[in-house]
Amino acid sequence: MNAQPTPKDVLAQMGRSMGGRVPRAIELAATALPEMVLEQARRSGYAMPPEGGALTEETRTLISFGIALATGSHACVEAMLNKSETLGISAGALAETFKIARYAEATRVVGNAELLFERLGANGGG
Repeated sequence: MNAQPTPKDVLAQMGRSMGGRVPRAIELAATALPEMVLEQARRSGYAMPPEGGALTEETRTLISFGIALATGSHACVEAMLNKSETLGISAGALAETFKIARYAEATRVVGNAELLFERLGANGGG
């Protein structure tokens, strides 16, 4: 039976995976709401199993980075850049992930404009 990690254990593991740089929000939460840090670690293991997952750690990190860019999470962008550096992910892969996230956001705006396009079409485009 494995003992449940402590918030201190979680912070140490995060620090190792992110080049010693744990997001400030997580550091603060470890004191203010330690059970949230444990839950975050549990969910991380569910979403990104340390063994037997279908995706590589690099791919998972790039996906997380792209989502962080798209959702505007500065802390997560920084955390994933730190993790990318630790994993040796290339600048080219990070740039391509940015381009994909940017394209996905632009595509979302196009999709959200369906009603606008209907009205423009009904009015002859202008």
